[in-house]
Amino acid sequence: MLNNLLFRRVDNSALIVFRICFGLLIFLESVGAIFTGWVRRVLIEPEFTFSFIGFEWLQPLPGAGMYFYYGLMGLLGLFVMLGFRYRISMLAFTLMWTATYLMQKSAYNNHYYLLVLICLFMTIVPAHAYFSVDAKRNPKLRSISMPNWVNVVIILQLFIVYTFASVAKLYPDWLDHTVTRNLMVPRGHFPVVGPLLQEPWLHKALTYGGILFDGLIVPALLWKRTQKWAFALSIVFHLFNSFILHIGIFPYLSLAFCLFFFPAKTIHRLFLKRKPLYTENRIEIPSYQKPFLLIASLYFLVQIALPLRHWFIEGNVLYTEEGHRLAWRMMLRGKAGHTVFYVEDTSTGNRTRVKLEEHLSTKQRRSVTTKPDMMWQFAQRLKQRYQKEGKTVKVFVRSRLSVNSKPYFNFIDPTVDLANTPWNHFEHHPWILSPAEE
Repeated sequence: MLNNLLFRRVDNSALIVFRICFGLLIFLESVGAIFTGWVRRVLIEPEFTFSFIGFEWLQPLPGAGMYFYYGLMGLLGLFVMLGFRYRISMLAFTLMWTATYLMQKSAYNNHYYLLVLICLFMTIVPAHAYFSVDAKRNPKLRSISMPNWVNVVIILQLFIVYTFASVAKLYPDWLDHTVTRNLMVPRGHFPVVGPLLQEPWLHKALTYGGILFDGLIVPALLWKRTQKWAFALSIVFHLFNSFILHIGIFPYLSLAFCLFFFPAKTIHRLFLKRKPLYTENRIEIPSYQKPFLLIASLYFLVQIALPLRHWFIEGNVLYTEEGHRLAWRMMLRGKAGHTVFYVEDTSTGNRTRVKLEEHLSTKQRRSVTTKPDMMWQFAQRLKQRYQKEGKTVKVFVRSRLSVNSKPYFNFIDPTVDLANTPWNHFEHHPWILSPAEE
């Protein structure tokens, strides 16, 4: 049964069309980051970037280097779309995108993480086997079929993403419409729809519609009776997110994923009529069967474990952020903070307030006042800076935080020296406080 599910040969029309869509989307993501000013604000203007802890050595290229970096990624996206030097182009883009993802957290987005995973997937699948420059240049690559595990992996990955996104919404501030209301209030100035976005009934619809959509969309797309209705709903849902929430290519990438749910003959008829339709029902057990099963099992175990890890860490992830990233906790809360850093010279005992605007960009200041891991990283950077001047210092933080527009509370223990406190990825840091601890 497992061999039939994974290694049965099926028509590859969905994968071929997805490659074209995917290449176009990563091209638009790359060049869009340049022309919207994202590269300048996030990677060029700051003195340094907040990398993922452990990847501090990953920093942006100097000068205008990141413009060329993203320009090259855009070119690679076009190569992927055309199927030109596909493996090399896809691998190069994957490495470059993953690097830029890990080198900055000020603009963190779960969708960026999903793109890392999909890039890895696209690197190993035979998406250039038809309607590509590579297949035209080398007919030996040409194929009209693929193993069914390509469909299974992408559908299972999406099921994990959407299911955890749905479950994460089952908490009081989402269920009482606070989050959706707070998301819509700043959009009251939008032409035509602005006043509508302030309606309480719409907040309720978005609240419970979001839970139901995330929880049911993958099963609904898989079931033939609901497939067309689910796709129509997906179009409405994702276009709303695109136009109202402005979340980049993700809505369109999500719509492109729907290719893997429809019958191959439908995709073939709509997009690749000249391509022969593969109709055989043949199972081919590949030489990589056992390594594939092992790697795939470990991969999906990790994908399930990462979103669950915050349950094994003391404290509420809503406040502490411990276990928040890589967990599909999307659009769940808004935070505002008032944070002050103090540097204390250990030799004199003199304590000086740090002027954040002298060290951080506006975007970085917004993040460092609400995210404890970035506070810790900034404390380490201050420590290193003073060490270069021959000084030994301690760094203390006074911070008050508001979550979802609720009253401010003391967020960081002001007596703890963050410059000389270790960081642990899998344990709670007692200097991060929650409202009940005041």
